[in-house]
Amino acid sequence: MDKKTIAIASDHAGREMKEDLKEFLESIDAEVVDMGVNDDKSVDYPDYGIPLAEKVSKGEVPRGVLVCGTGIGMSILANKFKGVRAALVSDVFTARMAKEHNNANILVIGGRIVGKGLAREMLKTWIEAKFEGGRHQTRLDKITELENRNHK
Repeated sequence: MDKKTIAIASDHAGREMKEDLKEFLESIDAEVVDMGVNDDKSVDYPDYGIPLAEKVSKGEVPRGVLVCGTGIGMSILANKFKGVRAALVSDVFTARMAKEHNNANILVIGGRIVGKGLAREMLKTWIEAKFEGGRHQTRLDKITELENRNHK
């Protein structure tokens, strides 16, 4: 899968937002891997966040988007996986910084927190932003060192 591939998943609270973001991604010619949920029946967000975070962690997809009601649960969950840098964002600035400074490979959005237009703009900004490296890479290396120590 190439760099234009993006996996996306949500729980029931984020399903409507997920569907809108999926449509947006398809409109910009991204290859979307939809990992559910596909109806509004109440589900446990880990059942959808875990498979996506695993795919990113294993390098099966280069990046992903997770949506739940607030985004908090999905971001906590996703960051349990080695090599995952999931960023919960709430505005365009944090979406840009998630990529430029933290090289986030999963964007997390609260479906009950932000509107669809803002969510699309945050996603677009994150996709277009470039990791700056340099001092930011040094900081990420320290996180990776800790992660490697804790995942032995």
